[in-house]
Amino acid sequence: MYAVLMTGGKQYRVEAGSTLVVEKVGGEPGSSITFDRILLVGDGEDVMVGSPTVSGASVSATVLGEALGPKIVVFKFKQKVKYRRRTGHRQHLTRLRIDSISADGKTAKAEAPAPAPKREAPRPKATRAQEKPAGRRAAKAESMKPTPAATATTEAEAAPAPRRSRERAAPKATQAAVKASPPVRARRTKELGGAASTAKAGDTGASAPEAKPKTRRTTKPKTESAKEE
Repeated sequence: MYAVLMTGGKQYRVEAGSTLVVEKVGGEPGSSITFDRILLVGDGEDVMVGSPTVSGASVSATVLGEALGPKIVVFKFKQKVKYRRRTGHRQHLTRLRIDSISADGKTAKAEAPAPAPKREAPRPKATRAQEKPAGRRAAKAESMKPTPAATATTEAEAAPAPRRSRERAAPKATQAAVKASPPVRARRTKELGGAASTAKAGDTGASAPEAKPKTRRTTKPKTESAKEE
């Protein structure tokens, strides 16, 4: 069964269960509306035409929500007087779902809408590193991982050595004190021509090796011919 109804100065052909967009009608989303201006009702080969409407016929619908139509630009223009007017308009519309059509004691009802499937909780977005396959660095890190045997050996090497006794610790302290003392520097004396060296005060007493005196280079005397020049 189908029907042709009139609303907002326009005619619409509807069927039970269809969705319709008409000019704005009063009603909140979820409320029910009944149209009684039915111009035609058809049921198979039987067609009832109203004059102007079919008596006793009605169409019930449910409001789904509101919408806006396409923008229409209205521009006015007059020559030689610099008259320009530009106006825009968007018509308010209402979306409807046709529930039933009633005429001549017959009623055609729409099937109940199927329940909306439950949405699963959104999964957390994978990071870039998780989306991409393991690169060279990841493969290298995997290959560089120590084996259990190597780990055990490393742990054994890293284990602290047993504490030494006080007798062994004393010589060690002496060696540390000797290392901490400033190094002995050699002095050059004028007697040896700056080549001999002596130990500073506080030296251990070891005699420094005697240095050989340096021989001074002498220049060749000038010849008589060079002097005359």
